[in-house]
Amino acid sequence: MGLCCMTEIIFEVNEDEVDGGYSATALGYGICTQAKTVEELRTMVKDAVACYFDEAESAPKIIRLHFVRDEVLQFVRGEVLV
Repeated sequence: MGLCCMTEIIFEVNEDEVDGGYSATALGYGICTQAKTVEELRTMVKDAVACYFDEAESAPKIIRLHFVRDEVLQFVRGEVLV
């Protein structure tokens, strides 16, 4: 399938727990961007995609943001789970 038939591009989005903000990286493409808020990130991702794909015909029709969140749990032996 050629680029003219591309319908979707997926970005992996990570939240910076230390400095705040978000970073987004396109899977399979050299597109990366970052922003302080989710709203700003959406704008930045659209702009980055527009810059990467020169012609509108070759740009994806759908941009999917996949938010990745790490959660750390502490296990204490003998703790009763409710």
